[in-house]
Amino acid sequence: MPQESNNGHKILRVLRLAALLEAKPPKNIRFLADQLQTTERTVYRYLDLLTEIGFNIGRDDENRCFIPHETGKSPVRFTPEEAAYLHRLLLATGKKNRLASAILEKVRPEGDAPAYNGQLLAAHLAQTIEKISEAIHNGRQVVLKKYHSVNSNKISDRRVEPIRFTDNYQGLVAYEPATGINKLFKIERISAVEVRKTAFRFRDKHRYQAPDVFGFSETGRTYTVAWRMSLRVAVLLREEYPMTSALVQYDKKNKTYVFSGEVYSLKPVTRFLLGFLDEVSIVGDHRLKAALHRKVMRFLQP
Repeated sequence: MPQESNNGHKILRVLRLAALLEAKPPKNIRFLADQLQTTERTVYRYLDLLTEIGFNIGRDDENRCFIPHETGKSPVRFTPEEAAYLHRLLLATGKKNRLASAILEKVRPEGDAPAYNGQLLAAHLAQTIEKISEAIHNGRQVVLKKYHSVNSNKISDRRVEPIRFTDNYQGLVAYEPATGINKLFKIERISAVEVRKTAFRFRDKHRYQAPDVFGFSETGRTYTVAWRMSLRVAVLLREEYPMTSALVQYDKKNKTYVFSGEVYSLKPVTRFLLGFLDEVSIVGDHRLKAALHRKVMRFLQP
């Protein structure tokens, strides 16, 4: 399973490159390497691979790459065997990977028809990602229209300078001039995107910090947390937060599963663990146990 999962991530990265190249405008190698979080040399290898499997890679006068939208030409197709294999590999990357989900819809085995609402959601997310990608490439500010914030419990427009998407395209790291903070915005909580004519004004303050395995951005504080859990809880944890998989180990001696790692916030951890208190035991940092205790006591207050 680990090898299959790694292959799935490699294929997903190549297809992410294809998605970037299909979205206007054309992009240079350095930008592509930055978005894929890899080296320029690797990008060139991926471009060769895309050419080998049938994609037409174009270049403009500034040697920026793109995939032209050619009319009258059939798109790249997979054989049933190739589609089934790709489908199986991408499933290993986690159900919450937005790009993987969109690709899975295209290689779904016949007879397993996608839901109409799922198609609409995928189209909306793809449009959101394309507009933001264009703004990043051109160095333009954007307005995230009617953004649903869990922290503030408000729906509002947020003017930001987009920096980079997270590795799985679930989130966007952007600098917000109003607060002077680099924040993580969840793609699915953005109702619409308005690209402004205003160029970046705070580029020197842009900082990209990859979110933790629970999807939280850096808060200036780090918590080292660990807990033992049953197989059922371990499976549900991986399904809900796929990036935690690498930090979950099986303890043969105690026949339990152990999560151990650093997080930027205890909020998502406590929210998850509260549903399984009889199948979990906290070890390590006492702050996690204290946070759970506070939540339980607050719930029990009359």
